[in-house]
Amino acid sequence: MIMETIGVIIVDDHPLFREGVRNILAAEEDIQILGEGTTGDQAVQSVRELHPRVALIDVNLPNLNGIQATRQITAERLNTSVVLLTAYDDVEQVLHAFSAGASAYCSKDVQAGKLVDVIRQVARGFYVVGDQVFDQTGLEQWLARGVETVRRPHMEGEVEAFTPLSPREMEILQFVTRGLSNKEIAGKLGISHQTVKNHMTAILHKLDIEDRTQAAVYALRHGWVRLQDTRK
Repeated sequence: MIMETIGVIIVDDHPLFREGVRNILAAEEDIQILGEGTTGDQAVQSVRELHPRVALIDVNLPNLNGIQATRQITAERLNTSVVLLTAYDDVEQVLHAFSAGASAYCSKDVQAGKLVDVIRQVARGFYVVGDQVFDQTGLEQWLARGVETVRRPHMEGEVEAFTPLSPREMEILQFVTRGLSNKEIAGKLGISHQTVKNHMTAILHKLDIEDRTQAAVYALRHGWVRLQDTRK
């Protein structure tokens, strides 16, 4: 039986980590390393040019982090499954990773055999969270439970019916959680790029946060956006 080769890229700004992953994957007959990178921008560019089936991307990358790179890859509908690697186990980051379009979320101290298995699973179209493997429906159910767990401490004892945002700002925030740029949002809504920028400035000010990633997490935590909607 001929095995289908899985093309993989490795993107991490630590040379020793990349070398370790490279050595692990080099021993697998069905996995071919197509390229490497050190930044989020390089991750996106490598996916565009090399068309890997799987991209291993560190969450904490310079200039464009792994989640932002994943959002870009997802937005461009590139046929690559992203495995996000992290040194931190944070439930909010997990939720945000999958809302960005990741196919798996793994600790960087994952065992070699497990990493290889994750690559094969996502190459087949499955999603992996820790030791759990899901299809699309299973992932959405798992994520819905995760969002409720994150929301609960913020919602107990109060109903958050009021939001400080206008209907237009809420509409823009929906697009932000789906990974659209200001230019793309402007095109969707038929308004100018500058108008979208003005709305984004107002959103960040009203929510007392610093960037778009925090805005998306805030919307998920407070139930303003359904996680399923972010994957459309």
